Amino acid sequence: MSTIRKAAVAAVAVAVGGTALAGCGTSGDSRADGGKTVRLVSHDSFAVSKSVLKEFERTSGYKVQMVKGGDAGKAVNQAVLTKDNPQGDVFFGIDNTLLSRGLDEDLFTPYKAKGLSAVPEKLQLDKGKHRVTPVDYGDICVNYDKAYFKKHGIAPPKTFADLVKPRYKGLLVTENSATSSPGLAFQLGTIAQYGTSGWQDYWKKLKANGVEVVDGWEQAYYERFSGAGGGKGDKPLVVSYASSPPAEVMDKKPAPKEAPTGVATGTCFRQTEFAGLLKGAANEKGGKALLDFLISKKFQEDMPLQMFVNPVVEGARVPELFTKYGQRIDDPKTVAPAEISKNREQWIKQWSSLVLK
Repeated sequence: MSTIRKAAVAAVAVAVGGTALAGCGTSGDSRADGGKTVRLVSHDSFAVSKSVLKEFERTSGYKVQMVKGGDAGKAVNQAVLTKDNPQGDVFFGIDNTLLSRGLDEDLFTPYKAKGLSAVPEKLQLDKGKHRVTPVDYGDICVNYDKAYFKKHGIAPPKTFADLVKPRYKGLLVTENSATSSPGLAFQLGTIAQYGTSGWQDYWKKLKANGVEVVDGWEQAYYERFSGAGGGKGDKPLVVSYASSPPAEVMDKKPAPKEAPTGVATGTCFRQTEFAGLLKGAANEKGGKALLDFLISKKFQEDMPLQMFVNPVVEGARVPELFTKYGQRIDDPKTVAPAEISKNREQWIKQWSSLVLK
């Protein structure tokens, strides 16, 4: 959605033909050209249509350069290490699992982006201070292979509680919380569901029920999951995204009546991604214009089929691919960013001790 989504969305974007900007490095200070260049620092899976980007450049007068820094966690770490001499003007891709670190490190200059009033307050996690601007959201959920469950006459799971039932023994593959953002999101979802005193017992049950753990999303989804593409794996349950079913049918001709995969809606964790004006930005004026652009209707409506995430701006049109094949998540799990920041490393260590040993 991550970090919680990054490695996965990058792979999905490539698989479905998402158009990503080429990285341009950090050479050539934006002040050297009279402030006509604005740099966007991001994780690797940022993408935008060329026509939409060109329209921003034409109307604003700024040329956009990308500085891509790997997955979201790595990109945030790099932003912290270079905060006294920032790599760019705007950072995109810090999510609710990493947000408190960015704020604690004082990475951002406050700026209330134009159009922010159209973004629901529940997504504005830095309320009143405007150090970051919500740009997109998505949900990490268990996906299921519809054909498998139909063939075996078993109803697919809907909730976390379902996953530990005997009928689903040995059917689930998830990602390592220590090495994968979707894996961490799934763990956080169980913490939100069962609390800080109950999530470990839940994972003991999940382990006893045969959950398989792999390093990352690509391995889980494309190698172990039976519902992805050619269905190479033998696991009909996988931790992925609520937007994975639309991705599975994109560009399929003729268009199928439904996606081959479904979403267990009671297992979802909400990921929100933000952008912020980097403190010490060489082109602060251009950075503000770029932040305005990221929550403009034009960018917000282009974004779903580029990065397979949802727009945050109310009234932004969602593509039919999402509405027809996607699953609306009305009650996703969440954990406060400050609580995640305080406990993340301890939770990951506890999870690793319980599940990997």
